Amino acid sequence: MKVVTIHAAKTNLSQLLARVEAGEEIVLARGKHPIAKLVPFRAPQAGRRFGTLRGTVSVGPEFFEPLPEPELATWE
Repeated sequence: MKVVTIHAAKTNLSQLLARVEAGEEIVLARGKHPIAKLVPFRAPQAGRRFGTLRGTVSVGPEFFEPLPEPELATWE
């Protein structure tokens, strides 16, 4: 991880951004104190889509019937 001063970053911003696009992380510093980090942007992964299994999976009426006593005892 390379440390670059703000003045150098202003002067060479295009080159720094090209390096960040290539996967490098660059720390911006004011003097000797780091203040920010340039990192490649990664798009968030797609979340869950509800209804993906619609029409493929079904729940029958027996699902809503009470469980037999021996099976209830197993769950307790």
